[in-house]
Order: sequence, then C-alpha cells, then structure tokens
Amino acid sequence: MLEYLASLPGALCLALIWSIMAIGVFITFKVLNVADLTVDGSFATGGIVCVVVMAHGGHFALALLLGFLAGLLCGLVTGLLYTCLGIPPILAGILTQLALWSINLKIAGGKANLAINARLTPVLVSQLNIYNSLWILAIILVAVAGLLYLFFGTELGASIRATGNNPHMSKAQGINTKFNIVLGLMISNGLVALSGALLAQYQGFADINMGRGAIVIGLCAVVIGTAIFSKVSPNFLVRLLSVGAGSLIYYIVYQTVVFIGLDTDLLKMLAAVIVALFLGIPYLQKTIVPRVKKWKKNKELLKEGSNV
Repeated sequence: MLEYLASLPGALCLALIWSIMAIGVFITFKVLNVADLTVDGSFATGGIVCVVVMAHGGHFALALLLGFLAGLLCGLVTGLLYTCLGIPPILAGILTQLALWSINLKIAGGKANLAINARLTPVLVSQLNIYNSLWILAIILVAVAGLLYLFFGTELGASIRATGNNPHMSKAQGINTKFNIVLGLMISNGLVALSGALLAQYQGFADINMGRGAIVIGLCAVVIGTAIFSKVSPNFLVRLLSVGAGSLIYYIVYQTVVFIGLDTDLLKMLAAVIVALFLGIPYLQKTIVPRVKKWKKNKELLKEGSNV
C-alpha cells in the first residue's frame, strides 16, 4: 500500500500534463463538434521541437513557446485541408498526422529519439523533482483553463462556440464559420503540442511515437470528466476543469491497474473500453431505460387488472 501511495505523485504529474492535451481535445470534440485526429502527431511535434530547441542551448520557456507555435501550425494545416479542400475532418487529421511523422523525424535530425540531461539542462518540470513539478503543473493547468475561459467569453470565442453548436445558424448570422473552425483547430493542437513539450521536459526525452494513442487518453479524460461533473455547473470554466479532473481519475485508475499487476499490454484496450462505455451510457439511458420503465408500468397495469 505504501508503494502505491508513493507512486501517486508521479501519476498525478502525468495526469496534469495530459490534462492540457485533453483540454485541446475538448475544444475540438465538444466545442467545435469536430473529430480531429491530428492529436497523435501534434503531441509528438511539440515534444520534439522542445527537445531540439533545448539541445541547441535554447531556454526551456522558449522551447515551450516554440512547441506551442508548432502545434498551431499543425492545426492550421488540418483546418485548411478541411475548410479549403473540403476533406472530411477525420481524414484531414489523419493526413496531417501521417505527414507529421516524417516532419517530426526531420526535425529530430533523422533520429527516432532525442534526450536532454535534466541534471545539466535547466527545465521547468522534471521527474527528478516530482513535488516541485506537481504544483508548477497545477498552476499551468489552472492558468490555461482561466485564459481559455476569458477567450471564449469574448465575441470571437463566443462565435467559435456558436459555430460548433450550430454552424448553419452561425453562418446565417454572418459568422465566418470556416475561420472559426481553423482557429479552433489551431488552439486545440497548440495546447496538445504544449502538453507534449511539457512531457518531453518532464521525462527528459522526446520520441516520434510519443503521441501514439494520445487521442484515446484525451477522449477518456473528456468523457469521464463531462460525465461525472456535467451536472455540477454549466459554467464553461467548470467544464474545462472537469476535463482535468477526468484526466486525474483516468491516471489514478491507470496507476491502480498497473499496481495490481494487470498485463500492461491490455492498458490501451482498457482505455478504449472506458471511452466506449462512457460514450454509450447516454445512448443506453435514452433507449433502454425508457423501455424498462414502460415494461415495469405495463407489468403493474397487468397485475392490477388481474387483481380486479
């Protein structure tokens, strides 16, 4: 038990890092109502750009900024493929993700893995100092959520939310929906890349495959967070923070599963099952629950009729 408790701070650090990525997924999945699969590529892009910048003597803050900007470009490409060429958003994201694998490899100088020495190179967060990293990451998460809350409260931010809610009505009201979709995808992938950059600093290396399966983790956090905390408050800030809470829950479950000795090869499947269950529950509530109630009501009526 003590070993399990000792492992939780590290799991919480990872959860906070992935929370930022999950907020990016939330923007496309819930705000824009667009399925974007660029995430697996842009996450790795942020991490690799961060490590390359730091390996060449750049400051860790500059590395994070450039990683974020690289993510913006990834979202821009996906957005232009979708809005200008009419490619479905899922396919546009897949195409961008596919291209990013080669681009990331070139950025890394043809190497699949790049490392930085956290003992010699100053970093913002590191697994060598978990407790210090924990509160820094918590501040970053709250700051990101706060800035997004302020942005989506502006006229431009509200128009992005309106575009995702009802694109046809928004277009009829004179809103440039194509611009909003592109901007939303850019913000989303910028946050995803920032998360990848933070993870690269935290673990001390970046890998071109580090974003594989990131969309599943992001969806887990979004679905779990919104399912559990959706009735707490409709406030947009609460919804953003609920995504972070969903990521924390996911990683605590993840750490528990690892601790009890479940085969780690099954963890990705477990994540997919969790997402499927949380996505399917609302549908089952709308279809099966009314049928069960109707069946019980008919059973009671037949019972009353037989008594008469």
